[in-house]
Amino acid sequence: MRLPTVTDIEKRLPRPDDFPSRARGPQVSARVGTAVGVCFVICFLTGMWSHWQYSTPGWLTLSPRPTQLYRWTQGIHVISGTAAIPLLLVKLWSVFPRLFARPPRGARARILTLLERGSIAVLMGSALFMLVSGTLNIIGWYPWEFSFRRTHGAMAWVAIGSVLVHVAVKLPVIREAWGEPVEPASPERTPVDVDEPTRRDVLRGAFLASGLAVVLTAGQAVPWLRRISVFSVRPGDGPQDLPINRTARSAGTSTSALDPDWVLEVTGADRTVRLTRDDLLAMPQRTHRLPIACVEGWSRSAVWTGVPLRDVIALAGAGPRTDVVVRSLQTKGAFGSSRVVGNVVADPRTLLALQLNGETLDIEHGYPCRLIAPNRPGVFQTKWLNRLEVQA
Repeated sequence: MRLPTVTDIEKRLPRPDDFPSRARGPQVSARVGTAVGVCFVICFLTGMWSHWQYSTPGWLTLSPRPTQLYRWTQGIHVISGTAAIPLLLVKLWSVFPRLFARPPRGARARILTLLERGSIAVLMGSALFMLVSGTLNIIGWYPWEFSFRRTHGAMAWVAIGSVLVHVAVKLPVIREAWGEPVEPASPERTPVDVDEPTRRDVLRGAFLASGLAVVLTAGQAVPWLRRISVFSVRPGDGPQDLPINRTARSAGTSTSALDPDWVLEVTGADRTVRLTRDDLLAMPQRTHRLPIACVEGWSRSAVWTGVPLRDVIALAGAGPRTDVVVRSLQTKGAFGSSRVVGNVVADPRTLLALQLNGETLDIEHGYPCRLIAPNRPGVFQTKWLNRLEVQA
């Protein structure tokens, strides 16, 4: 078969035959596409779990056990999303020539082709949005006005729905491609073929790039990878050996948190109690090792010392399984308060922390007093507390 010359291609739009590389083919697309699909399913399930942590549906009761659950799920969420990026790029490269396939003859066939291409456009648009916006969230850059969490959660349904539709449409092709060997039987290869990568080379390169991307970034969630994860956004630096997302200055608490007249106000159904930091220090203290795990995927364990939340609200006449709203001195930014449900309040590891890693709590970590609780997103581990509201 005569390969098209540059002059031939310049006279018309490209066709699939204009991309004669043997490294492309359904065998590559099916295998890489399957890996992308697995990454997307894992991403979707762990992402929904994180979304439910923020907006818990009425039928779901979240437990403080296991302590590390949110850390694991959010770490896996970010790792699977990172792994999908090189795989998706290779998948797009392998099917790129099909973009130039001419529509078939016949109205019905053209309508079906148009619908198929439309579904693929939705799939690619939603997939790229999820991966790009998720990556920007990890590094803490938000060049948009919309709510990342709500938009990311809504687009996740579009993306996973598009994946399912695409798999359903392409299932016969996928099954056939998986049933064939990666490399076609070829009795002889031309010098041009010898210089080109094989399909096996492309697959190896795709999975190697995916694994390398994970290893170089996962240290923010996997402690034993920290020394080699050179692209980790939160490698572990910060006051008292713990990273921070929001400083006291950015939260507007630089002055109020250091006010010597600070008190923690605890309001119950029948009375209000005001406690100084010395009052909290005089109460029985507990020490627990608990993680801080954030939606960006980074996490770090630390040793916290303080008063169990249930003991503090008991001073206002509240029972140990009562919901509590905790409020912060924070005047800037979101998440200046959070709700702690009864089963988490009752857990003795849910503390009003006064010390971190054996030292007085640093202002950047919430001095004079902060919440720390097991299996809870970092944004709900409210810092710079000044008020507890017991819910009836």
